[in-house]
Amino acid sequence: MVGLTETIMDELENIFLVGLMGAGKTTIGRQLAKTLRWPFYDSDKAIEERTGVDISTIFEFEGEGGFRDREEKMILQLTQLRGIVLATGGGVVIREKNRNLLKKNGFVVYLQCSIDKILERTKHDLQRPLLQTDNPRGRLETLLLQREPLYFTAADLIVDTGSLQSKEVVVQIINAYKAMRNS
Repeated sequence: MVGLTETIMDELENIFLVGLMGAGKTTIGRQLAKTLRWPFYDSDKAIEERTGVDISTIFEFEGEGGFRDREEKMILQLTQLRGIVLATGGGVVIREKNRNLLKKNGFVVYLQCSIDKILERTKHDLQRPLLQTDNPRGRLETLLLQREPLYFTAADLIVDTGSLQSKEVVVQIINAYKAMRNS
């Protein structure tokens, strides 16, 4: 793997991860960044650090629209960096400007995952405002229906994170990224 990462490091760009909450963007992103020896960023965490409050609080006081405005500004800043791995928020693709910034400035990977697997991963997580509902499955189905066409539009690569181990996902992303850079 060292030879592979050295080759990629010579051709620095960015790798951006998109997908529904619970698809593994942060977990895969951290492992990917460590393997590549690139900095890792999480756009939601960056927003929390900038505002001093968690995403749930932003949703509570500013609504989803207020959060999306903050997210758009953060995506604009983060996509100007080079040689990073970025885990985006699940709804980043809603805004066309974000999709365009991601496509223009990096290799976009859609981490696809079944709703059953996402529910399993998020069932004890109270920090996901969009899942604080009586019917989380229904909410995820609605989000997937709305967002999946946008994930497909933005993606250079689609990886199923529900059926692969995270290390396998990282290898698949690096191999696809290298192939894209060499073409």
